[in-house]
Amino acid sequence: MTTTTCDAVVIGAGHNGLVAANLLADAGWDVIVLEATAAPGGAVASAEITVPGYLSDLCSAFYPFATLPGPLEDLNLFEYGLAWRHAPDVLAHLHPDGRAAVLNLDPQRTAASVADFAGADADAWLALYQDWLAIGDRLIEAIMRPFPPVRGGFGLLRRARVAGGLRLARLGVLPVRRLGQERFAGEGATLLLAGSAMHTDLSPDEAGSGLYGWLLGMVGQQYGFPVPAGGAGALTAALVDRLAARGGRVEYRAPAARVAVAGGRARGVATAGGQRVLARRAVLADVPAPALFHDLVDRRALPARLVEDVARFRWDGATVKIDWALSGPVPWKNPALAGAGAVHLGADLNGLSRYAATLACGDVPAEPFVIAGQMTTADPARSPAGTETLWAYTHLPRRSHWAEEEIAEQAERVEAVFEDAAPGFRRLVRARHVFGPADLEAKNPSLVGGALGGGTSAPYQQLFFRPVPGLGRADTPVDRLFLASASAHPGGGVHGAPGANAARAALARDGAAAGRVYRAAVNAAHRAIYRRAQ
Repeated sequence: MTTTTCDAVVIGAGHNGLVAANLLADAGWDVIVLEATAAPGGAVASAEITVPGYLSDLCSAFYPFATLPGPLEDLNLFEYGLAWRHAPDVLAHLHPDGRAAVLNLDPQRTAASVADFAGADADAWLALYQDWLAIGDRLIEAIMRPFPPVRGGFGLLRRARVAGGLRLARLGVLPVRRLGQERFAGEGATLLLAGSAMHTDLSPDEAGSGLYGWLLGMVGQQYGFPVPAGGAGALTAALVDRLAARGGRVEYRAPAARVAVAGGRARGVATAGGQRVLARRAVLADVPAPALFHDLVDRRALPARLVEDVARFRWDGATVKIDWALSGPVPWKNPALAGAGAVHLGADLNGLSRYAATLACGDVPAEPFVIAGQMTTADPARSPAGTETLWAYTHLPRRSHWAEEEIAEQAERVEAVFEDAAPGFRRLVRARHVFGPADLEAKNPSLVGGALGGGTSAPYQQLFFRPVPGLGRADTPVDRLFLASASAHPGGGVHGAPGANAARAALARDGAAAGRVYRAAVNAAHRAIYRRAQ
């Protein structure tokens, strides 16, 4: 058994783990990242999996939150080769009647598109966007920071004032269907928001979907849905290169087996291969909360109530993802879809509700809602000129096992959705690659059962309920152990906030007198939260 000592051990080289490692290295810490697989990035990776010369993003692809002010933008990754590309249009949602609502970085063009569904909605969309511009920067700051968001929260309240703050609080629990009914006369604008909300696991009729739809729709309106030039892996490569330039390192094929805890404090990590990495200052875990609290930490070191609460942690939905190499652009019946990076297909608003209800009942949707990405449209380097690298995904109910033929059947249904919207689509397919839920988890162990969001986006598992009631921050009941994954606030998405929050918490804990005060406050909070009658 080999033993190595460093200031901090980060478990997992997903983007959150790499953000955390970079921030600690910026502070002069000696950092080692332990990655279970043979490559970094987790869900932020790319490879040629269909035909040579066609580059596919293996999981995530569009990164609206990576380019707005926040943890990733603060790292100045352009210095390490990262560049962003935009499709001509941000997003298009195809209505079953053949019309399409198109989101463009020019608000006037978006307004003109939604006006095709109802003339009054042009002004309504612009008004909604003005509401966003008044508070959006403060809202993003509040979301990205640890909970409670003191600085960003006060700034947001100053901007919104009392009445506006109450309306924003109401938006936080409003279903996106109701939001659309209140703000728009036609369905086009509502579909842009509802389809965006479906990037989470929330239905259009579920509390909180209005906030997610509005947030993603308005971020898309202001910043677009950019992609890294040369594939998602370029974002990961920039993070790894930046870390290496500061003396940090990533060790691959080094799955963590146990977090060593002694005297109530995290002391390091033992790997499945027999390596021990001792941590002088902190252990940060970019792994799902159940993996950390049920598998890596001895349960005797944790409050019994925490262990019980983690057993009730709810995952988001399972996923089937298909990648295609096409010999030409998608032959859309409606040419308005041709310039969109992201495309939503297969359902109007009622169809989205039926799709979500079918999943909630544990059944496979016979008419799947499809989220797709035209990657060569967004970044011409993804495939040869005149061709297209395309992906799409849809959700399945969560099950312990899926037969190969079931996954193949759902992939065929997804292709049927494309064939209906773009006759002749199948003739362009040179090759396809299908990831079922088990394949996604095998590629990235954090995508448990094909869940992409690190846990449900439902309000009951957000803010101080994430990952379980009473945490809401990166701190854990084990001193110097921090949760740095999408299971922590603010949740899923490629923005790096959970990793950044964990790094900031580790740095705050490490101070001398201030660190003792900090930990005393955390200990008191956890005692209050997890105290229980015997």
